[in-house]
Amino acid sequence: MLRKDRYKAFVDYFSSHQPDAETELNYTNPFELLVAVILSAQCTDKRINQITPALFERFPDALSLSDSTPEEVFQYIRSVSYPNNKSKHLVGMAIKLMTKFNGTVPSDINDLQTMPGVGRKTANVIASVIYNAPAMAVDTHVFRVSNRIGLTRNATTPLAVEKQLVQYLPQDRIYVAHHWLILHGRYICVARNPKCHLCPLTWFCKYYEQTQTVKALLKAEADAKRKKADLKKKNSIKKIASKLKALEIEADKETNNISI
Repeated sequence: MLRKDRYKAFVDYFSSHQPDAETELNYTNPFELLVAVILSAQCTDKRINQITPALFERFPDALSLSDSTPEEVFQYIRSVSYPNNKSKHLVGMAIKLMTKFNGTVPSDINDLQTMPGVGRKTANVIASVIYNAPAMAVDTHVFRVSNRIGLTRNATTPLAVEKQLVQYLPQDRIYVAHHWLILHGRYICVARNPKCHLCPLTWFCKYYEQTQTVKALLKAEADAKRKKADLKKKNSIKKIASKLKALEIEADKETNNISI
């Protein structure tokens, strides 16, 4: 299958079945999403959604967060991964947001990355989710699924995956394709034991094709070994039967000789 056909099949399926896919992080404005995405690094969305209501109640905007301290923020986020670093990043982000951007979350990816705790992935999430920009955030799910399906080739880094996806996906679908890949990786194309039996993409998925080919080869090899073993067993039985027959003939001769 040509790459353009694979991309078309991918976009056609999800455009029909998940046209409005969106992030599973809970937020009501760009500031809240920025905080949630910073917190979500190496942590589940479920956990983040459990702690953000109290956090947002105490810090409803960048101004209130910028006036806080990492020690205070830590008390609200202590159950997430790396709370010490993230509490410092959140306060630093809020201060930068107030001093440089007047409290408004910027849409430019480069501007976003000037804030503490905001890397390329986080910046792409904000740009695509809030501003529907053609930006592709590559997390572990996006990286895994796009390589398995065959949307990317020889892409060994998140940046390489991002560049290929942005190059070949329709520009107006990039922002939502990010969610398609994440959700598919989260619930179907999981890291261990992917649920291929539930996947609607197997007909054009390279991973499925390869695993099925490997399974077929292993089965053929196992069948060949079994046939060889069966043939060896049959030949052994024939040899034993032949020896027994020879012994019977010899015994009959001796019996006849004795009778005579």
